[in-house]
Amino acid sequence: MGVNAAKEFGSQMPMMGGVLGGILSSQALSGIVLFGKELTPGRGGIISVILVVLLACFIEKSLRKVVPDVLDLFVTPLLTLTISALVALLVLQPVGGFISDSIGVIVAQTVASDNIIVSVISGTISGALFLPLVMTGMHQALTPIHADLIANVGYTVLLPILATAGMAQVGATIAVYRKTKNERLKKTAKNGLVPGFLGIGEPLIYGVTLPLGKPFVAACLGAGVGGAVMAFFKVGAVAMGVSGLPLALLIADGKMLVFLAGVLASYAAGYLFTELIGFDDPVD
Repeated sequence: MGVNAAKEFGSQMPMMGGVLGGILSSQALSGIVLFGKELTPGRGGIISVILVVLLACFIEKSLRKVVPDVLDLFVTPLLTLTISALVALLVLQPVGGFISDSIGVIVAQTVASDNIIVSVISGTISGALFLPLVMTGMHQALTPIHADLIANVGYTVLLPILATAGMAQVGATIAVYRKTKNERLKKTAKNGLVPGFLGIGEPLIYGVTLPLGKPFVAACLGAGVGGAVMAFFKVGAVAMGVSGLPLALLIADGKMLVFLAGVLASYAAGYLFTELIGFDDPVD
């Protein structure tokens, strides 16, 4: 993400964006305290990365105007990286984290709203956008929200909604498995389904739906349907740590059957949207 952002912002050193992204997500930041606050690796996700890369590109372009050509190859990268990294850790990552955390709070409050229309709309949007959030790292802002809801309410209504993203991937993959003539893709889809049912979605996402494109979009739309169902019935989980079908064991207030109905809705919606949108079947 950092490399691509640097290219888009016109940097002549796109790898610098990757280095800065790596610094922000480095586990070496854990335990470091600045101004009384402990640094958190990856805080702010893509927002922090974009902010620091934007700053780095500005610094780089400014330096190239004043640094002599004979020193440019060494001085410009050194100063750009040093200044950008310091500003990122002291200012930009906390800002990105604040924005990301605020998004998480807004999502949690709207999903848990007593207004059923607001809750369902929020559940639809949250379910549909969760996988893109995971891919950008912004989903980390939601983890403290789960913990806070469980501590104060006894369960989190957000987790079952977000879990529909993986469930819809299963439905989309079943549609791909049924329609594809590509034996390699068919095998990949088949091997990923069992982990998918258990809440392990990476084999399906990165092996099937995301490379094909359209099934990934279809799965996100299907997750929106499942998220709406979960939000409508206020399905909550009493703990974190699992997803998929095993999450049924953690459902609060005897709503396991309602949760399973949401699961089936996610499977069906992911499947149907994939059938409707279709996909370009790869050739062996």
